[in-house]
Amino acid sequence: MKCTKNEIQIKKKDNTAQIKKLMDKADVLFDTYKFVNSYYYYNEAQLLCDTKTDYVDYVYALTCMASVEQTLGDYTASEILLTKTLPHLKKIKKPRFAANVYSQFGANYYYTYDYNNSLLYYTKALHLKTSYYRKIVALNSISLNYLKQKKYKLAESILIPLSKLKVIYKKDPFINDDEYSRILDNLGLCYSEQGKPEALDYYKRSLAIKLRLKEYNGLIYNYLHFAEYFQKSDPSLAKTYALQAYELSNKLNDNTTKLQSLKLLTKTSQGSDVKKYTLKFIQLADSITTLKKKSKKQFARIKYYSSQDKSENLQLKDEKVTNDLYLERQKKRNIISYIIIIFTVIFSLFLYLYLKLKGRKEKNEEILKSEMRISKKLHDELANDLYQTRAFAQNKDLEQNENKENLLNNLEALYSKTRNISKENSLIPTNEFYHIALKEMISGFKTPNINILLNGLSEILWNQIDKNKKIIIYRVLQELFFNMKKHSDATLVSVTFKIVNKNIVIGYTDNGVREKNNPIIFKNGLQNVESRIKTINGTIIFDDHSQNSFKLSFTFPL
Repeated sequence: MKCTKNEIQIKKKDNTAQIKKLMDKADVLFDTYKFVNSYYYYNEAQLLCDTKTDYVDYVYALTCMASVEQTLGDYTASEILLTKTLPHLKKIKKPRFAANVYSQFGANYYYTYDYNNSLLYYTKALHLKTSYYRKIVALNSISLNYLKQKKYKLAESILIPLSKLKVIYKKDPFINDDEYSRILDNLGLCYSEQGKPEALDYYKRSLAIKLRLKEYNGLIYNYLHFAEYFQKSDPSLAKTYALQAYELSNKLNDNTTKLQSLKLLTKTSQGSDVKKYTLKFIQLADSITTLKKKSKKQFARIKYYSSQDKSENLQLKDEKVTNDLYLERQKKRNIISYIIIIFTVIFSLFLYLYLKLKGRKEKNEEILKSEMRISKKLHDELANDLYQTRAFAQNKDLEQNENKENLLNNLEALYSKTRNISKENSLIPTNEFYHIALKEMISGFKTPNINILLNGLSEILWNQIDKNKKIIIYRVLQELFFNMKKHSDATLVSVTFKIVNKNIVIGYTDNGVREKNNPIIFKNGLQNVESRIKTINGTIIFDDHSQNSFKLSFTFPL
């Protein structure tokens, strides 16, 4: 028997007080660098938000969660969370919320080397009607993008005027000096990149402010910039600054800057110190990889179980209201009706529990398979390289320039391979944000020497494609790009997407150098490409007639 809207009126609970309590707790944890714990409470708060009335709290919580994901290096997850805020920004009168979202978009693109998109979002933040202080911060970030693009004159045109202005942040004068110090440091970096001696003066002025403020997080970067500046002209002084950065990173437990400091120490040290810092670098790189994987798993569990609890609670509330009304109507009916109702409820509960347990078992099995695959990947691709590098460091005379250079190259390769394994095994969103994740993964292979062209990606209706096929596409393209980066000197890569006769056709081309008349041999990654495509009834075609490029296309039904 159906219940009309007039018969059932569910009054929505006002969660304002509980949301504020969760937000306050999350803010305290965030400010004390307890990111995983703060993430949990921000997530709990946003689940309580009604986006029609609590949209300000909803946007703030998602922005903070995105900041945590960004801090721990998961830029795809951060971008997905930020995208959820966009429909609600126009409802918020205060432009600072939109400025925060745009600035975080800009930072995500900056950290993934997509400087054009980073500039686009920082410029959006700049054009909002925000405070004088926020505009200065946006301009400072824009100048960093120009620095990375080696557009030094454009960077100078922003930083020189900023260095002559007074930064104003009314709520906290401390922040005024801190941001001014960052401006001076960036201007010093701009001059240093051009080999201009003026860089040293700006570095010193920035360092003096940071020391006075005791702003230790920013102070680490001042020391690192000094170490880079003196690396060639005065290696001993450069080592002193690198050691100061390393010690401060240890004190603050900042693994990212600790790794940068160790890298500089291996370049500026001599004798047994090279071996010591090399071994520390290797151990830390391995530790960071493990830590990031654990953090990502924790975030995935938090999201999964929180959304599951919310869904179950809403379902139970709806069932309670409906059952109360139904039982009220059944008071005048005979005993047989009661027996039927009780039997139906028991059967439904049994079915619900059975399906829930089955789903949980399947999920646990998938998690176990994933962990075994990651473990094998680390053992096969990283463990042997780590052992060989350790042995090289212990057995070779590192005072010889040739041995030292080989060691540094090995460390760069280990660091790159560690990041690749982390990216390769990250979670793949298969919902409406799939195309964003796919684009971000491909963009991650873009470097100043490698240009990537994408055609037709946005024209595919990804929501109509099976989840498993989307995962296969992601992994196949990832494998092809890894193969390109490892086995060729390609400078241009093109990927095209199109639909032909109810089939998806994806073409891949790069201009990597190949030996003449050398047939395609399926090894390692290319074997994985072929086997994955076969699992979705697809076909793969290689163009082995081209001598100056590598081409293939694969097709599978929708």
